Amino acid sequence: MIDYGKMLSKTVCDIKPSGIRRFFDMLSEMDDVISLTVGQPDFVTPWHIREAAIESLEKGKTYYTSNAGTSELREEISKYMKRRFNLEYCGKNEIIVTVGGSEAIDVCMRAILEPGDEVILPVPSFVCYGPIAEMIGAKVVKIDTKLENSFKLTADELRSAITDKTKLLILPFPNNPTGAILTEDELKEISEVLKDTNIAVLSDEIYAELTYGRKHVSIANIEGMRERTIIASGFSKAYAMTGWRLGYLCGPEPLIKEMLKIHQYAIMCAPTASQFAAIEAMRNGDEDVEMMRNEYNRRRTFVLNGLRKIGIECFEPEGAFYIYPNIAPFGLSSDEFAERLLYEHKCAIVPGTAFGDSGEGFARISYAYSMKHLAQALERIELFVKSLKNR
Repeated sequence: MIDYGKMLSKTVCDIKPSGIRRFFDMLSEMDDVISLTVGQPDFVTPWHIREAAIESLEKGKTYYTSNAGTSELREEISKYMKRRFNLEYCGKNEIIVTVGGSEAIDVCMRAILEPGDEVILPVPSFVCYGPIAEMIGAKVVKIDTKLENSFKLTADELRSAITDKTKLLILPFPNNPTGAILTEDELKEISEVLKDTNIAVLSDEIYAELTYGRKHVSIANIEGMRERTIIASGFSKAYAMTGWRLGYLCGPEPLIKEMLKIHQYAIMCAPTASQFAAIEAMRNGDEDVEMMRNEYNRRRTFVLNGLRKIGIECFEPEGAFYIYPNIAPFGLSSDEFAERLLYEHKCAIVPGTAFGDSGEGFARISYAYSMKHLAQALERIELFVKSLKNR
């Protein structure tokens, strides 16, 4: 008999499966469920973007591209970063096109971290950062962001977490699941903590285009930070291109050069047709982004007001497309609240604990759904809350 326990990596076996995936699996076995779980735009990729990919296939452009991505796409990313965020990156040697933002994060962390290094991670946050660091053998130092601080990382919290083993700070803002952002002044305070260190920054800016009321600012915009910052982003959220699996890294040439080695050996290159679609998105997609952001903002207001009317306390998100309601007053754990809502009223949300232990007492609701879908979900949540209050 084969002992698979001995065959497999103990590090990998010890990593917990995604808490988000557990709820997906539960609701997949049920009928008539209204789901607010998926962090995916409900818009179809705009036609002119799809058409560019179709044209590339019709012309037989089905070959491998350069490892770093086509020079044409990297140049468009360079122009986009300058146009939208006033950041300058050379398309030739400071940008890598990756298979989604997820690969961008993985490549960056593997290039920087070694066993025994420490990576600082504000939580709650998207589920991939911690497990990637653990698979490398690094130690994850978590900072629990707090409701009273609008779920932002503060300079004092960061200063207290830094040791002589700290190698990397992850800045996942705009944040999934809270919708929190960091302002320019807040980023300046963080930069003051970092300026005399050799700590790198991985800034995950996949939601940079989806901010409400104020424009996104990258820590790379702050004086002295570009030289230590790697930006991970992609096309999934802003352009409704989740299935195209395309992302990118922007950073200083000495760092990008080493990250490209990992990408070369692990992936070779991103999908060719997706790259042609992305060129069109960056050249002619600004209006699409604006339309979708305006619609998300409308949905954000609708769900936020709806939850408050029901009697659920909510932090007002300023970015991404999630709301992070406080469900602790109902006396149930996050898992219990989400499971009972699913089984008793067939409405699915994600417990806050899927994003780390600090998520206890909260839940994540995605408003990347139609207004009709959101209205139906709010009706079911209201019935559930009333049932809890009547017991």
